[in-house]
Formats: sequence, structure tokens, C-alpha cells
Amino acid sequence: MFSKGQIIFSIFFIVVFVLAMIFTYRKDKNTHHTYYKGSKWIVLAFILFVAFLFALKKILNF
Repeated sequence: MFSKGQIIFSIFFIVVFVLAMIFTYRKDKNTHHTYYKGSKWIVLAFILFVAFLFALKKILNF
């Protein structure tokens, strides 16, 4: 389905992308703690809201 070159490129791309993301996250770690202190509560509220919508859909059989 994929050629050998495409597989090698995709593996190389994934490795480099993950390493770049790790490097960037470590570089910005202190900034995240300073500016995004309450963001976990926003994410939690969003996940609960989506779960509520799915439960409502299941209850009302839409």
C-alpha cells in the first residue's frame, strides 16, 4: 500500500515532530505555569459538558 520511501519518511517525520514538541514544551514550561494556571478547570468543564450532551442524547434517543 505504501512504498518503502513513504514509510521511512513518515517514521522520520513522526520522530522529528515528537522531539520538536518535547523541546518546545520544556522551553515554555515556566510560561505555561504563569499564564495558564486555571486552564485545567476549563478543560474539565468542557469534558463534563460534552459528556452531559452525550448522556442527554442517549436518554432522549436522538
